[in-house]
Amino acid sequence: MPGTGPATAPGWAGAGTLPPPPAAPPGYGPPAGSGGPGPRGEANPAQAAMIGLLNLSCLGLGYVFLRNWIGAALCWAATAALLVMALPADVDGVPPGLLIGYGVFLLAVAADGARRGLRATLRLGAAFRRLALPLAVVLLAVPAGGSLAYGAARDEAKQQALLDRLSAADAQVKSADGLAFDKAQPILAKALDEYEDLGTKHTGSRAGKLVPERLDAYYETVSSPYENKTYCEAIAPLKHLRGLAGTVDKDLLGARPAKTDEPLAHSLYECGTAALGVATATPTAAESLNELLGTFPKSSHATRVEPAIRAAVKTRTTAVDSGDDPCAATVELRTLRTSLTDMTDPSLDGVTSEAKEGVQRGDFACGTDQFKDKDFDNAAKSMTEYAKDYPDSPQAEHARSIAIAAEIADEEPAAGKKLPPSEAPGGSRMILVVSNDGPGEVELLYTGPMTGKVTLKNCTTCTKYPGPILSQGKKIKACTGPSSKYPKSTLLLPAGDYHFLQKRGGSLTATGDTKTSKIKIEPGYSYTNCLYVTSGF
Repeated sequence: MPGTGPATAPGWAGAGTLPPPPAAPPGYGPPAGSGGPGPRGEANPAQAAMIGLLNLSCLGLGYVFLRNWIGAALCWAATAALLVMALPADVDGVPPGLLIGYGVFLLAVAADGARRGLRATLRLGAAFRRLALPLAVVLLAVPAGGSLAYGAARDEAKQQALLDRLSAADAQVKSADGLAFDKAQPILAKALDEYEDLGTKHTGSRAGKLVPERLDAYYETVSSPYENKTYCEAIAPLKHLRGLAGTVDKDLLGARPAKTDEPLAHSLYECGTAALGVATATPTAAESLNELLGTFPKSSHATRVEPAIRAAVKTRTTAVDSGDDPCAATVELRTLRTSLTDMTDPSLDGVTSEAKEGVQRGDFACGTDQFKDKDFDNAAKSMTEYAKDYPDSPQAEHARSIAIAAEIADEEPAAGKKLPPSEAPGGSRMILVVSNDGPGEVELLYTGPMTGKVTLKNCTTCTKYPGPILSQGKKIKACTGPSSKYPKSTLLLPAGDYHFLQKRGGSLTATGDTKTSKIKIEPGYSYTNCLYVTSGF
C-alpha cells in the first residue's frame, strides 16, 4: 500500500533492523550432545600453539580441550605404559628405544593437536582463554620435572647399588677374619677388587668416598695377627699388605703399604728367633731371619739378629755343660747349627763356629749321659757316631772306649757301672793270650781298667763242640791241638776285673753267636782264654 513501510520480520523490532544471520548449513559444527568443538573459524596460531603445548605435557590436555577423547586416551595410555616400565627407578634406567619412541609420540600428538586447534572453535570463557596458553607453558614442567625426578631417583638407585657393593665387600672382609691366611686370601682379593673399583671408577659416589675408611679397616683386619703378637702368623698377611703397592692403585693406597715395613720386620725377627733350636719350626729360623736381613738390612731388628743367635747358642752350650739334659740341648744346638749353615750373612760367621763347637761338645756329653743313665744301646750309637764324625778330636779314642763298654753293658749290665777311663792306667801289664777254637771270625770286646777290642780270624779246621746232651757231661777240652792251629791275639792288660763280649760272626745279628764272660787279672800272672762254640745239644 502507498505510504506503508517495509514489512518487518516477525520477532524483530523496528524498521531497518537487519535480519539475523542465516543458520549454519546442515552438518557444520558438532551434533548436539557430541561434546566436540564448535564451528571452525579463522586460523588462530596462538590457539594452535596452546593445544600443541598442552599435548606436549604428556597429559593429553590439548585433546581434552578439543574434546577428542580418543586422542586423550592414547596419550594417557602411552604415559601410563612409560610409568609402568620406568618405575621404580633402577640403575639401568629406561631402555633408550622406549624413550625415543615416547619422545616421537609426544611430538606427533603435539603436532596433531596444533593442527586440530588451529581453526577449532573452543567453548572456553574469555578469562580461561587468557590463562590457557600460560598454563600450557607451565604444564611443560611436568615432563621436565618428571625427567629430573626420575634422573634423581635413578642416581639414588645407582648410589644405593654402589653402597650395596661396598657392604658386600665389607662382609667378605669380615668373613675372612679368623681364617688361616691361605684360605682367607682369595676372599680378601675379591673384596679388595671391589674397593679398588669403587675408589677409582666411582670416586665421587657416596660409596667411593667411604673406600679410604674401608681400606684402613682392611689393613687393620688383615694385620690383626701382628696386633695379637702371633708373629709367625702375621708374616704372610703383612707381606700381602706390603705387596699391594704393586697391584692396587697407588693413589688409592697412599702410604698404607709403607706402614707395614716395621711390623713385618718385627714379625720376621720374633718368628725367626723363636724358631732357633726348634727342628719342627715352620717357617724355619733361617727362612725368617734371612728374609729379615735381606729385605730390611738397615732396620733396628736386623741388628738384633746376631746377638740373639749368640745368646741362644750360649744358653744351650751352658745346658750341655751343666749336664741336666745334654742330649736335648745338643739337639737344639744341632738345629741352630743347621739354621746358621743356611744363613749367608757374614756377621754370623763367628757365632756359627761357636755353634759347631757346641754341637761337638754336646754329642760327647750326650753319649756319656746316656751311659750313666744305663741307656747303653743309645750310648753305644752316640759314641760310635762321635768317633766317626770327629776323628781328629782328642776325645775320639775315649768315645770309642765308651761305645765298646756300652755294647758289652747292653749284654751284661754289670759292665756299665762306671765309664771307662779317658786314659789307660800306668803300671805293669799282664799277658792275656786269646785263641779262636771255633768256626768263623770272632770279635772280642773287653772293658775294665782298660777297654778295647780285637778280632780273631776264622779257624778253618775248627768245628763246634758237642753240647751238654751229646757230650754226656764230659769236660770240653778246647785249644788242645798244636798252638799254631788257632788264630790268636795277645793283650797286655793292667790288673783288675774285666768283662768280655765275644761276637762270633762279627755282629749281634740273629745268625751271630754272642757270649759274655768275666776275668780277674792279677799282678804277676799270665793268662790264656780259648774261645770255642758248642752245638747247643
